[in-house]
Amino acid sequence: MNWTSRLDFFLPWNFSPTVLVVVVVALTLFTCGARNSAPPTTVGRRFAFYLGLALIYAALQTKWDYYAGHMFFVHRLQHFVLQDVGPFLLAFSAPGSALARGIPTPVRAHLRSVRVAFRPLGRVIFDPWTATAMFVASLCFWLLPPVQFAAMLSNWVYTLMNWSVVVADLPFWWLVLDPRPYPEARVGQGIRILMLTIVMVPMILAGAIIGLSRHNLYPVYGICGRFFPISPLTDQQIGGMIIWIPGSILTIIAALIALSRAMSQAESREQARL
Repeated sequence: MNWTSRLDFFLPWNFSPTVLVVVVVALTLFTCGARNSAPPTTVGRRFAFYLGLALIYAALQTKWDYYAGHMFFVHRLQHFVLQDVGPFLLAFSAPGSALARGIPTPVRAHLRSVRVAFRPLGRVIFDPWTATAMFVASLCFWLLPPVQFAAMLSNWVYTLMNWSVVVADLPFWWLVLDPRPYPEARVGQGIRILMLTIVMVPMILAGAIIGLSRHNLYPVYGICGRFFPISPLTDQQIGGMIIWIPGSILTIIAALIALSRAMSQAESREQARL
């Protein structure tokens, strides 16, 4: 493989100006705001934000997107990034302060009224149980064989699917990985662990049902044309394991982070009493 063909992998398969604009705006706001954010944006948080943004862009705007349309397990890897890894990293970076500071002051003044208008909707979306329900729904709905069949054969449904899993799952990870203690944060660490436990159950069940099935649940990939010479059942089994194992591991990591923060915050409160 020559350098030209290697670089060609990173070019968009279906170029989306919307994806490009969103990524560039988020990158610019965060970079500008991180310089003067309070508290300071650490190197680790900056790395998490840039990596999460880069992974989401790669999943949507490289040849990865092409291969995801021809193999079920590659498509599950794509959605593991779009649903879990990318939003996880963005939320872990706690970018809210940096993004807000990155907005030019005149624009920020005009956005105040918009923020007030959307505050009721924000309260609904960032309610812990609404966010958990959206996470579970975005996982299960797009795995339904008839829905998957329609999405893989329709460009606009496919685009809607990819965008929706990012938008629907980001509030969940934002709540779970908020570094602030309750009540400054919307939910306490115990509720966060409960949220993670709730989403892990359908994740394991869906992965097990798909991975252990003896029937070809997704014949649409045969219509699209598989690029790798493995059987449909093997493709499906690998995809099921991707839903089951890496997804569960990431939720366990998030639960450990929540538990660690709960212990740290309890220790801080105890020291404050002394």
